Amino acid sequence: MEGLLDKPLNPNKLLKEQFVSNLTGSSLLEIAALSTIVPAVVVLRKWSSGDNIRKDSVKKNDDAPRGQKDWVHYFSSLAADYLTVVLPILLIFTVLAEWAYICAFSLVIVISICTIYKRSQFHLKAHQHNLPSLRTDISSYRVSVILMTCLSILAVDFKIFPRRYAKAETYGSGMMDLGVGSFVVANALVSREARSITAMRWKASLRSISPLVFLGFARLISTSGVDYQVHVGEYGVHWNFFFTLAAISILTSIIRIHPKYCGVVGLLVLAGYQVWLSFGLNEYLISNERSADIISQNKEGVYSIFGYWGMYFIGVSLGYHVFFDTSPKFKSRSTQVVKVWVLAASFWILTIILDGYVERVSRRMCNFAYVMLVFGQNFQVISILTLAGYISYDKNLILEDAFNQNMLGSFLLANILTGLVNLSVDTLAASSLTAFIILSVYTSMLCMIVGLAQFCGVRMKFW
Repeated sequence: MEGLLDKPLNPNKLLKEQFVSNLTGSSLLEIAALSTIVPAVVVLRKWSSGDNIRKDSVKKNDDAPRGQKDWVHYFSSLAADYLTVVLPILLIFTVLAEWAYICAFSLVIVISICTIYKRSQFHLKAHQHNLPSLRTDISSYRVSVILMTCLSILAVDFKIFPRRYAKAETYGSGMMDLGVGSFVVANALVSREARSITAMRWKASLRSISPLVFLGFARLISTSGVDYQVHVGEYGVHWNFFFTLAAISILTSIIRIHPKYCGVVGLLVLAGYQVWLSFGLNEYLISNERSADIISQNKEGVYSIFGYWGMYFIGVSLGYHVFFDTSPKFKSRSTQVVKVWVLAASFWILTIILDGYVERVSRRMCNFAYVMLVFGQNFQVISILTLAGYISYDKNLILEDAFNQNMLGSFLLANILTGLVNLSVDTLAASSLTAFIILSVYTSMLCMIVGLAQFCGVRMKFW
């Protein structure tokens, strides 16, 4: 009995921490290729499911009760979405990782052919239908962010997941480095500020922030309690993702700025922070130096707040000007789409310039180059998703609606499932087949549980 009690819950903790340490990330070109694959798969699924959705919606089945018919249709559609969207992405990020460029190029060719082939059909339908709002594409984009995040947080613990996709130690960027930044941008683009909704009062603001603070402490206590592996260089000794979100919310509540001016303020914050980094703060943040005080113990998480705060302000400004501006000259979808594509290209160019001549991309300190990379990658995803609206006039996929309704809830569930897998399976010793089976079961469970929550009307919203 004593032997069982003395046995650590996570005997491979040190090995697992070393497995995700001292990494240098991927190339900007490969990040661009991977950022093409995910939205391209979603677009093709939307195009292929468009006619089926319409047929199913008008098809009658008088033999089955209404509730049963809805239930069967919902979960069969959800399963089809999983098989045609999630599973291919899982394959490309694991088994087919070395074929990423070929997969991206092939998908671009397929989408280009489909667009040209269906263009005449679009012109015929355009007179009968209004083009869908770009806000539908924003929903798809937000789901792409959360899907990739949920998939990666478990996949990274297996050898089947390429190390270059994992988070870089200091400078450089893997796909996973873009997760927290993408989450901040995804929320900023559709935030209350971006939609010009009257700012919440202090009590309401505190209520909206308190769950994030609670989740931050809950993660800290739970990871310490079960001796779960935590890479200190990511945020610090005690800091985590939820504390970063809470800090941004607090700063935004204290300093309230009209969305028209958020972009300028965000750029000023980033410029000032980058100057501070260049004058020695960067060396301190990437060093192993830590004193006993709480700020030094969590220096990465604390100081990177300035970068994420500037990122959030810019995201609010872009959301307001690109997606929620009601001015007639900006209201047409074509104008919005052109702005998205131009912004995507501009952010990528700025990333290359800053990475080459100012300071290399670093998620650890959330520097200027990293912020531009996050915006470049995210707007690239949005720009590809805008193609769906030119051919398909249907609603989002059921999978998208399910995750969009419970974004943070699905992320919490993914973290719980990831923790359970890590504590019950030796992920480092798992073969490629075993790892892929586990990841397939994990992602299917996640999709089905999130789908069930959406079907039953359950919604968790914290931020």
